Amino acid sequence: MDVNHSSPPQASPCTCAILRRTARRVTRLYDQALRPAGLRLTQFALLANIARDGGLSITALAERLEMDRTTLTRNLRPLMQAGWVLVATGSDRRQRSVGLTQAGRRIYEQAYPLWQEAERRLRRDLGQDNSEALRRLLNTTLERTAAS
Repeated sequence: MDVNHSSPPQASPCTCAILRRTARRVTRLYDQALRPAGLRLTQFALLANIARDGGLSITALAERLEMDRTTLTRNLRPLMQAGWVLVATGSDRRQRSVGLTQAGRRIYEQAYPLWQEAERRLRRDLGQDNSEALRRLLNTTLERTAAS
């Protein structure tokens, strides 16, 4: 048996790994801020998108969030069980639209100021210039990787 004792090539810090690690850390900050409302950031983000454009189809919402429909449906399930989101079937039974219930609107309105505070904290921690530069860079990354 021939054993190679040389070290494997060392990759420079992977951009994707850094983005994922940063996203996990920032998500924890928002999750902690939203805890008093009983929400996680993933749930708040769904409620916010539905609140902004109620009546979207599952497909349109999945495209907006860049999620596959199966993952979106799985993420919507706890919101539906809590009575915050309603998925209605249209005249074409294949078409389903998503909307907030009154309870969903209330929980969203309760959580919104908590989300705003997390947003302010992150911007304060990063500094205004860094925060704006980060948003520009992330938006540029989204635009340039869209066709990938």
